Amino acid sequence: MSDNRPQVPAADQTLRILTYLARQPAPVPAAAMAQALGIPRSSIYHLLDALSQHGYVVHVPAERRWGLGTAAFELAGGYSRQQPIARLGRRLVATLADRTGESAHLAIMSGRDVVYIVEERAPRRPALVTDVGVRLPAHLTATGRAMLAALPTAQIRALFPDTASFIDRTGRGPGTRSALREVLRQVRADGYATEDGEITLGLRSIGVAVLDHAGWPVAAVAVTWPEEADREAASLVPAVRSAAAELQRRLYGR
Repeated sequence: MSDNRPQVPAADQTLRILTYLARQPAPVPAAAMAQALGIPRSSIYHLLDALSQHGYVVHVPAERRWGLGTAAFELAGGYSRQQPIARLGRRLVATLADRTGESAHLAIMSGRDVVYIVEERAPRRPALVTDVGVRLPAHLTATGRAMLAALPTAQIRALFPDTASFIDRTGRGPGTRSALREVLRQVRADGYATEDGEITLGLRSIGVAVLDHAGWPVAAVAVTWPEEADREAASLVPAVRSAAAELQRRLYGR
């Protein structure tokens, strides 16, 4: 009779904790985690403490709950760069640039930043800072705001614990959690995110998130255009939404 018990119980429990947290829509109490996984509370707390020291989980003291940390986002970002998101998105982004006549790109979250994994620069448009591999503050970019708006409030608090978390580039954009909360409220109301000179003065962007089966943001599609082009963001929204929806369909069949 085979013994299916794990040979390294602590490693098995650690992976089960991370898997469990990844499937939750928001941070959860340690007691609920222990009950759901059948792990003693004392072990849960020891494992969470170790994971917290390495940045894989974060504790939200005000709510006595635990959620995934920035190191977990780094793992997700590494996986995304190696799996089909970039490959499936490359042609869609190129088509989006052709359709709109503006530069288009695809980004993923990595901690408090976005990382650009696909870029298609439109002819006769200015050079952008969104080359493949470039990291930019998520709270200042259309792609980042689109993804942040899909995250639970507790996760936003964990990512932006204080004012030092808010990097400034051009003097525009939210510099506090309350200001970011208002920006994200507008994103949810509109169904897309905007950016106006927060990364580069004179350039505007709109972005739409790509969500997985659990509604978690895995990427975002965006277009960027110069202010002098005198284009309304609303005129570009249908094309960007269509590209994001098609990428979501190709990734998850919906």
